[in-house]
Amino acid sequence: MPGDVTSEATCKQIIADAVEKLGGLDILVINAARQQARKSVAEVTSDDFDKTMKTNLYALHWLTQSAVPHLPAGASIINTASIQAYEPSAQLLDYATTKAGIVAYTKALAEQLIEKGIRVNAVAPGPFWTVLQPSGGQFPEKVKTFGQDSAFGRPGQPVELSPVYVLLASQEGSYITGEVFGVTGGKGIA
Repeated sequence: MPGDVTSEATCKQIIADAVEKLGGLDILVINAARQQARKSVAEVTSDDFDKTMKTNLYALHWLTQSAVPHLPAGASIINTASIQAYEPSAQLLDYATTKAGIVAYTKALAEQLIEKGIRVNAVAPGPFWTVLQPSGGQFPEKVKTFGQDSAFGRPGQPVELSPVYVLLASQEGSYITGEVFGVTGGKGIA
């Protein structure tokens, strides 16, 4: 279901369409993100900051708020944070800010929803090779060496994240809530 997640109406419609077409919801994974590299705070325009906040935080809130009434006990919400929440890069000021916000939102929401039997967790990847890197999320000179500082000497690939999401979505993860799982190539999270 394509749509611009910086629009509250679109986020609400995505959830309504999913509920209708799938006959309900059991799992909500929020993974949309906007990342841009800027050399200084002076280069982060209000428009840039607003788009990053709306894509990374507002959409998370709007999608969650719309989905929660449809989630039964045993359901799972999985948010995508980042190592940037714990080890922010100077050139990713607005992105890192949103990822720290996602960690806080996840933990607070987990406390709210445990009484309903809904689990809320986050995955904090990094460094991972995604479209964010070559499309302005890293400076061109950094793209060439992106991820080389991990213990593996390379960035992770998206497929290497899937087992964590599957665990958190499954009943095997039924005793996990309010947690942030780092998938960081050995870098760890605080």
